[in-house]
Amino acid sequence: MYKSFLIKYGEIAIKGKNRYLFEEALVKQIRYALASAEGAFEVRRLQGRIYVDALSDYDYDEVMEALSHVFGVVGICPVVLVEDEGFEALVKDVCAYVDRVYPDKHMTFKVHARRARKNYPMDSMQLNAALGEKLLLAFPDLKVDVHHPDITLCVEIRENINIYSTEHPGPGGMPVGTNGRAMLLLSGGIDSPVAGYMIAKRGVAIDAVYFHAPPYTSERAKQKVVDLARIISRYTGPIRLHVVNFTDIQLYIYEQCPHEELTIIMRRYMMKIAECFAGQDHCLGLVTGESIGQVASQTMQSLAATNAVCSMPVYRPLIGFDKKEIIEISEKIDAYETSILPYEDCCTIFVAKHPVTKPNLRAIERSEQKLSDKIEGLLQKALETAEVIEVEGKE
Repeated sequence: MYKSFLIKYGEIAIKGKNRYLFEEALVKQIRYALASAEGAFEVRRLQGRIYVDALSDYDYDEVMEALSHVFGVVGICPVVLVEDEGFEALVKDVCAYVDRVYPDKHMTFKVHARRARKNYPMDSMQLNAALGEKLLLAFPDLKVDVHHPDITLCVEIRENINIYSTEHPGPGGMPVGTNGRAMLLLSGGIDSPVAGYMIAKRGVAIDAVYFHAPPYTSERAKQKVVDLARIISRYTGPIRLHVVNFTDIQLYIYEQCPHEELTIIMRRYMMKIAECFAGQDHCLGLVTGESIGQVASQTMQSLAATNAVCSMPVYRPLIGFDKKEIIEISEKIDAYETSILPYEDCCTIFVAKHPVTKPNLRAIERSEQKLSDKIEGLLQKALETAEVIEVEGKE
């Protein structure tokens, strides 16, 4: 019965004169999300509202699933739109809606009317009382409860009159692309996909870089990361995934540097490479899944040593999260089951038995001087031979 969906947004409403830019970005993301659903749809902005109109048959659950992945959306309301043909016609439309949506009338209700069009002859309070009275007469099993009703029947007087009673939650946040672009360091673990999700929720478009170490890491490990990028892209839109062959750099560091410093030095070179791709993709920063104290390379001292090689800002959306909180988000976005597949990434293969937890930056830089003979050539080769995979949420 629903031919339209009313899309509610949150923070966008306070953007003042720039609000239309955020609305347009939200419309663009909704269209992208609906491209994976069967059917034809029109997305339109009207009077501070966004509507999705179905122009053909469609799968209701599929559309709701698609819309629930759009950042900026706080509520999705299946809505019936009717022409304003007077109060008596509205009563018939409201009664028909209740009769069809709620076959069992043994429930409590209240009417929540909103008169956005001020030339309507009844104000909101009058509409609440009058429509409530008509519903009680039409359906004796209904009871009024203005504090804790089973259903809240919303009636908005706009260009068309909106009738709806359910609101499905959206993910919130800001439309992707309204706050620039960043480069995500994406591994096959739990944390980095969640970091990508969290930064995208604030309106940041993302690309990603993955460090592959064949033959120590398999093609299955690489495919796992592609699958994780695809899961994230359901929320973010298309992602350019840069796959870097990091084996020669890792082996050279392993041969030349103290083993307790391996993880920090490898991370520093990963950041350098990621920053190069970030510059090419017009990104404004790097994003990692690091959380303070989670592992040896994520102590305050280790993060400071890693940051020291970057000229771009490094954003860490999970910096204050514990593992339980990260796992909960990973499960919510359907990334967890993929993240825990037992395929090693390049960091875990070369981890030291006793990694330094409080690295001294000067000592790290002295160790890196031992790499001066070959490292620039290896970095250049890694940049030139990187594979770029365009990843989208739909298969």
